[in-house]
Amino acid sequence: QVQLMESGGGSVQTGGSLRLSCAVSGYNQRSYCMAWFRQAPGKEREGVAAIEEDDTTKYADSVQGRFTITHDQAKNILYLQMNRLKPEDTAVYYCAADKGLWCGVSWKLLKNYPYWGAGTQVTVSA
Repeated sequence: QVQLMESGGGSVQTGGSLRLSCAVSGYNQRSYCMAWFRQAPGKEREGVAAIEEDDTTKYADSVQGRFTITHDQAKNILYLQMNRLKPEDTAVYYCAADKGLWCGVSWKLLKNYPYWGAGTQVTVSA
C-alpha cells in the first residue's frame, strides 16, 4: 500500500523560507514522477513542482527560481525548499506520486497521480 505523508508546513512572514518533506512508503517504481501541488482557499489545486527518478525537474512559472524540489531516493523522502515566500504562496501543500511513468508536459494534471498525501498548511503573512 502506497502512503505519502507531508510535514514541515507552518507560518512565516513574507520573504521567509520553509522546507516541506514527504515521506513515501510502499512505492517501488523504477521510473516515476513525484510532485508537489497546492490548493489555496476557493481555488483549484495546482501543480507547483515535479521530479523524475533521474532528477529531471519541472516548476510552475509562479515558483521558478524560488522553490526547489529534490528527492532522497535512499530514504524515500521528497522535499520542497521554498524561499522568498509570498502571501500568494499560502495554501495547503500536497505531495503526489504517479503510476511509474515520467512527468512530461502533462505533469500538472491531477488525474496522473493516483497517490496523494493528506497535505500540510503553509501560511505566509504580509
